[in-house]
Amino acid sequence: MTVQHEVPTEGVGEALEVWIDQDLCTGDGICAQYAPEVFELDIDGLAYVKSADDELLQAPGATTPVPLPLLRDVVDSAKECPGDCIHVRRVADSVEVYGPDAE
Repeated sequence: MTVQHEVPTEGVGEALEVWIDQDLCTGDGICAQYAPEVFELDIDGLAYVKSADDELLQAPGATTPVPLPLLRDVVDSAKECPGDCIHVRRVADSVEVYGPDAE
């Protein structure tokens, strides 16, 4: 028996970026468990996004591209985040497609 997971369709084929609002981050690390290539907890106990070069981006509002192969993991991170602090938006128009401000 095969388990079917919901595949994100919003934003597929479009350039997406993700950022974390550290003011709301609870430091649970769920995001880093789902997508360690994109998220990491820093010494301050908060989650941050990482660049494609694996560099921690600590500037407030720093964004990083969402690689298409990791879209499901990033979306799951946003959905499961207890702090509702992960925002995924389209690069073209900055409209949030996943996260607390998504319509």
